[in-house]
Amino acid sequence: MDRNINLIKDLDGTRFVLINDIRFKGKREEWKEVESLLKEYVGEFYEIEETCEKVFISTDFPDEFANSESRIGLKGPVAKAKANASQIVPELIQIATNRVFNENKKRKHEQDAKYGWYRYDVRFALPVYNDRSGKVERYNIYKAVMLVRHAEDKKKYLYDFISIKKEASSPLES
Repeated sequence: MDRNINLIKDLDGTRFVLINDIRFKGKREEWKEVESLLKEYVGEFYEIEETCEKVFISTDFPDEFANSESRIGLKGPVAKAKANASQIVPELIQIATNRVFNENKKRKHEQDAKYGWYRYDVRFALPVYNDRSGKVERYNIYKAVMLVRHAEDKKKYLYDFISIKKEASSPLES
C-alpha cells in the first residue's frame, strides 16, 4: 500500500498522523473500497508505544469500520476523515494514548469482548486544498477514539475508530 504520511508532534508534544494525500472523498460508494483496503491489515498486529500492548487486526474489523451504525451516520468532512483514516491504521495504533477501560455490557460481545473494552485517544490531520490552485492551504486536525476489544483468547483486537471530531483549534498552515 502506497502511503504519504508523517508522524508529527504538536507544540504540546502530542503526536498525530499527518496524511499528505486525500485518497477518499467520503462518498457512499467509496466505503466498499475502504473496507477492501482495511482487509490488507487483517492478521497483522501493531504495538501501542505508550503501553507496549499488542493490538491485533481480526477479520471483523474492516466490516465494523466501514459499515457500523456510527459510520453510516457520518456526513461530509467527518465521513471523509474516517475514510482516509483507513490509510493510517498502524500509525494510529502506535500513537494511541490515554487508555480507559470499560466493562463489557452487551450480551452480543460476551466472547469477543469477554474482558471488556479499551478506549484510546488518537489524532490525525488531513490536507485542505485551494479550489483554484489545487495546492494544500492547511491541514485540519481530527481527534477520534480508538476502540479495542479484549477477547476471550486474552488478545486485544482493534474494533473501530469512533467519535471522530475536527479539533476547534486553528488548523496547521502548510
